Amino acid sequence: MELSVVVTLYNEEENIQPLLKAINSALVKYKYEVILVDDGSTDRTVAEVKQHADHRVKLVILNNNYGQTAAMASGIATATGDYIVTMDGDLQNDPTDIPFMLEKLKAEHWDIVAGNRKNRKDGALLRKIPSKIANRLIRNLTGVTIRDYGCTLKVFRKETAKHLGLYGELHRFIPILAVMEGGRIVDVDVKHHARQFGTSKYGLGRTFKVMSDLLLMVFFKKYFRRPIHFFGPLGIVCFMLGSAISLYLLVLKILGNDIWGRPILILGITLILAGIQFLTFGLIAELIMRVYYESQHKTTYTIREIFTKSEAFELETAH
Repeated sequence: MELSVVVTLYNEEENIQPLLKAINSALVKYKYEVILVDDGSTDRTVAEVKQHADHRVKLVILNNNYGQTAAMASGIATATGDYIVTMDGDLQNDPTDIPFMLEKLKAEHWDIVAGNRKNRKDGALLRKIPSKIANRLIRNLTGVTIRDYGCTLKVFRKETAKHLGLYGELHRFIPILAVMEGGRIVDVDVKHHARQFGTSKYGLGRTFKVMSDLLLMVFFKKYFRRPIHFFGPLGIVCFMLGSAISLYLLVLKILGNDIWGRPILILGITLILAGIQFLTFGLIAELIMRVYYESQHKTTYTIREIFTKSEAFELETAH
């Protein structure tokens, strides 16, 4: 199987038939499968899929509404293609962009080609403006410089998609997860359509979730493999400041001054305790990371390719 198209669905009954038709029309030149993941829909989404599916369609039905990240992870786990596409099931992504993205990935040896919704058809106040602010913030904090983190339309190499480690609601940060594993990513402009059927599942309420996940991603990107480098400096600075304050108060006490009840005394003690706590957190986190890697025989690096002269010689003689 060359291509697996993973589509997450939640109450998209009216979109199923036109979605499958659009995918089939766009990918006639490829050997592909379509993996539709129903994330606990409460309407006729499952029935519509069963009615309109052909031999290329696999339907994954989740027991509950686990969220887009879990649905996407289950679809990727089910995929068998050499290349994996992710897209939304609301008809706002256009399957006709997939061939160009796939050929670019193959020709230029990228690990991910991500879509950038150049002319978005969403509302400005609730969707476009918050998205632009979030995209700029994510770029500045993580250093991963694609233009549109919110576009679900992406094409992956199988090896990259299978090792993303999707948990919680981290589907928005797939580019960062991929780069953390050494993946190479580029973005291209893609078409975007206004929603025709159903209602959007997004709103301003997701802003706080995105901010929380962003903090997690910044920590993961910089300190996941060396957490002591984050907690250690914090602990040392707090402990040294607390010690300096305590030493100052000790000198005042020796000189006969009353130091009891001063706010600076409480600050000094608090900083010392905080320093000890941060250092302890760092040591515990380091132990957890060792267990994480060693118990599962994971490595802290990813090998892209091993080249030897003998392989090059065999290729030359074959030609």
